[in-house]
Formats: sequence, C-alpha cells, structure tokens
Amino acid sequence: MPPPCEVPHFDPVRVRGALPFAGRLVRHRRRAVAVGLAVTAAALVAAGPRDTDRSRGHPDPATSAGTPVASGGDDRPVRQRRAGATVTAPVRIADAATVRLLRPGDRVDVIAAEETVSGGEARVVARGARVTEVPEPPDGDGGALVVLSVPRDTAAGLAGASATARLAVTVW
Repeated sequence: MPPPCEVPHFDPVRVRGALPFAGRLVRHRRRAVAVGLAVTAAALVAAGPRDTDRSRGHPDPATSAGTPVASGGDDRPVRQRRAGATVTAPVRIADAATVRLLRPGDRVDVIAAEETVSGGEARVVARGARVTEVPEPPDGDGGALVVLSVPRDTAAGLAGASATARLAVTVW
C-alpha cells in the first residue's frame, strides 16, 4: 500500500459569468420560485392541447370536445362528449378457451354468429378492438368475459349483438 499523500491547500474555484443572475436568485428565493412558476405556466400554455376549431381562429362550443355548453332547461353547463371517444365494453365470448388465449393489449375482431332456423349467419361487429382486461372465467360452459376498448358507437353495437347472437373473437 502506498504511503498517504497530503493534498495541498488551494483557494476555492469560482466560476463567473455562467449564470449572471444565479447568485441573486439564490439570495431572493421567493423571486426565484415566482420566476420558475411563470416559466412553467408559459410552457404549459404554449404546449397545451390544440382544438381544431380554435386553431382556425373561431371556436365553436357546439362542436369542440369537452367544452361546457349551456343545457336546455338547467342553468348548469353540460360537457359535450366526443363522438369517437373510446369506452370500455365488457363482452361475453361464447368460447371460454379462446378467451384464455387473450392478453391485455391484444387486438381482436368480434364476430356475431346469428342462429336462425335456416342456418347461421356471421357478421363482424367490431374491428381492431383492444383488449384491456381478461377476468378469470367462472367454471361452467357459459363462455367468458373480456373487456374491450372500443369507440362509443361500436360499444352500442356490441351490446346489441350480445343480446341476440353468440360472440367470437379473432386475434390479430
């Protein structure tokens, strides 16, 4: 082991000119916090969500999503929902074994098989639906539940199809 060496004494290093106002801001902390908040607020406003109608210069409260608009008989504003907003829809698939193959994040097509006297007819109810959750299937042959993320209009079609037909999925 080498013998210890002594570090010579030297004056502290001071960097000048790097941030000219840094010393003053440290001394005036309230101002530093106020400046930081102002810069953050300006950045948030500059990077905020852009509405397509506002970018053209004329906001339309009836068509802009999430904008409060006055309701007919009440004084409280009501938020408009976007037509293409995604919702989660629980769907019972007829074959529980198929559902066990699914994982959250998978993309599936949902097919409704209508059972009629003259035969069966199949139609695609939802295309490219994202699987968000696969609950544990109960024991029995009643199918299995899967939770899908779909547009609002498609969710209504899924609910109607599940009442009249057996549903199946195809995985992408």
